[in-house]
Amino acid sequence: MPPATPATPLLDTRLRVETPEGVDLLLSPASALVRARAFAVDLALRAALSLAVLGGLGRLGELGIGLGLILLFLLNWWYMVLFEVLNQGRSPGKQLFGLRVVHEDGTPVGWGAALLRNLLRFVDMLPLGYCCGLLASLANPRFQRLGDLAAGTLVIHQPRAPAAPQLEPMTPLPAPFALNAAEQRAMLAYSERQRQLSPARREELAGLLAPLLGVTTEQAPLRLLQIAADLRGTP
Repeated sequence: MPPATPATPLLDTRLRVETPEGVDLLLSPASALVRARAFAVDLALRAALSLAVLGGLGRLGELGIGLGLILLFLLNWWYMVLFEVLNQGRSPGKQLFGLRVVHEDGTPVGWGAALLRNLLRFVDMLPLGYCCGLLASLANPRFQRLGDLAAGTLVIHQPRAPAAPQLEPMTPLPAPFALNAAEQRAMLAYSERQRQLSPARREELAGLLAPLLGVTTEQAPLRLLQIAADLRGTP
């Protein structure tokens, strides 16, 4: 029989990286579509600022026009850089769509990387309408355009703070035996995450402690929740 071919890996855009402190992070790179929407917002803001600058300084004659052109140059090339470095990797458009720029290891982007990735936009724009940048992003599993590849940066979805778990009111019952700190944390973790488990899985996990708790396997999930309520000190 011919050797079995390995199964095709599932598509998963999450990226696991290890920080210099040894902490594992799960990053979710942003696709070209959402990045384009964020860029459109920033482009509209820059256009509005440009019109305001030209309208105000244009009244000063040739001197005003010269100053306006200088300001437009600075606005065009430093708008993204300043926001990305000083606003935690987020321009207004990125912030609106929950995106941010980071280094490939998940650390905040610095001046050098922000400047390089934005200076190389003129390459990504070639030959028209960000064609090179779009093709590079679609061909890359991390959706990096050429500027990102050169600067070692990623545009990721900003992780959302987890919502506090909603716990059902429960009659507290003390544990029938002493619990150390690790066991208490395990009890509390079970009560907070039990809604994410199927009923069969909850019963399977709680059933491991059923003999120690002096209850049946079916009664064990409820008893664990009651012990966790007692540990929290609230029903």
